[in-house]
Amino acid sequence: MFLSVFDVFKIGIGPSSSHTMGPMTAANAFLALILSPDWPRPSGAKVAAIKASLHGSLAYTGIGHGSDRAVILGLTGQNAESVDPDQMDTLVAEVERTGKINPPGHPAYDFRPKDDLVLDKKNPLPGHANGMTFSAFDGAGRLLLKQVYYSIGGGFVVTDVELEKARSAKKPDSVKVPYPFASAKQMLEMANRSGLSIAQMKRANEEVSMSRDDLDAKLDKIWDAMTNCIDRGLAVDGIMPGGLKVRRRARQIHDKLQEEWRSNKINPLLANDWLSVYAMAVNEENAGGGRIVTAPTNGAAGVIPATIRYYQHFHEDWDQDGIRDYLLTAAAIGGIIKHNASISGAEVGCQGEVGSAAAMAAAGLAAVMGATPEQIENAAEIALEHHLGMTCDPIAGLVQVPCIERNALGAVKAVTAASLALKGDGQHFVPLDACIETMRQTGNDMNEKYKETSTGGLAVNVVEC
Repeated sequence: MFLSVFDVFKIGIGPSSSHTMGPMTAANAFLALILSPDWPRPSGAKVAAIKASLHGSLAYTGIGHGSDRAVILGLTGQNAESVDPDQMDTLVAEVERTGKINPPGHPAYDFRPKDDLVLDKKNPLPGHANGMTFSAFDGAGRLLLKQVYYSIGGGFVVTDVELEKARSAKKPDSVKVPYPFASAKQMLEMANRSGLSIAQMKRANEEVSMSRDDLDAKLDKIWDAMTNCIDRGLAVDGIMPGGLKVRRRARQIHDKLQEEWRSNKINPLLANDWLSVYAMAVNEENAGGGRIVTAPTNGAAGVIPATIRYYQHFHEDWDQDGIRDYLLTAAAIGGIIKHNASISGAEVGCQGEVGSAAAMAAAGLAAVMGATPEQIENAAEIALEHHLGMTCDPIAGLVQVPCIERNALGAVKAVTAASLALKGDGQHFVPLDACIETMRQTGNDMNEKYKETSTGGLAVNVVEC
């Protein structure tokens, strides 16, 4: 099994990888399909109009997550990595005003968002909670092409056919790598046989497809995007969009911590406070629709940047190679979780988002602090175990409450897990693989109202109060 570090860490926009980046990516894919020769066109038929519908969790929380806007932007040809957050409102308003989309390389198509973009709460699609359909019509209203897509977490998008193939039979990896571990057990066995660290094995896998210099440059680009997101979040205050009137707090907390730092006041919670403010800064940026890195999702994007900044802040021996090893190690753990369970809140609840992020962060931090592969696996298991059963119940469908503070606590748990693991010898009672399987089973058993639909939990009770 091989999942690239750059499949786990993707630069995009907030507030949600599955509900914002996913629909935008699906819209891009449908535009590409229209131009592709891979679908049978009636003789002389030309696409004149496009319609789309969002289903399941996308329908229930689509407005709060910006899924509708993401579809519009994607159909104009914008993509999640390069779209300018400051121009999004203008682009969406122009489509709403004209009822037209004119993506690069295409003629203009009719698309009136109020009529042609439906949030269908009554008809979930069978493959996944985050389902959507795109349809193309000719000038007479005749259906020419229809495609179902699923946003399966972390910005990953598959067609209905691809999803069915993946579930019915494990496809062989398109890239042959020297260390194709699909489980934590295999990872540890390969590390023991090779004498390599987890980061070194992951690096060897990545270098099958790119040079070492290119890999390092791309890893540095990921960290640059993460650290820039922290810095933006620490510099901005005000009210976050969406109607809840939740105030940004990271800047205010950061200013207080800076004052304490300069005055040398004794603060026994200092490390936790810095961890929390870094994570909150990222997730406040995410909630505001800013530039973000999936880690492994947008809703959990603050945990890993916070723990890396903590590593820089409190460990004098940090260096850029350490940050690269952290990202490689974290991606190895994230790939195992995604392969054997899920990182999607709509599929398994927030245990799959913040829980996975905490496990990845604990592993990465343990690695740069000198842990053995066994201690790294132990750190990841501790962090994930203590997120099991966590629901995903965002109030008003917005990635704000409880999501922002949840990232802060996820970062604290990750550091604690790494510390506990480093104080042991790597031997522990619950294997990481068993913990991942438990998360998968728990997610399957979890009621749908607790899986990113905003129909249960805090999303209901806070409003009712």
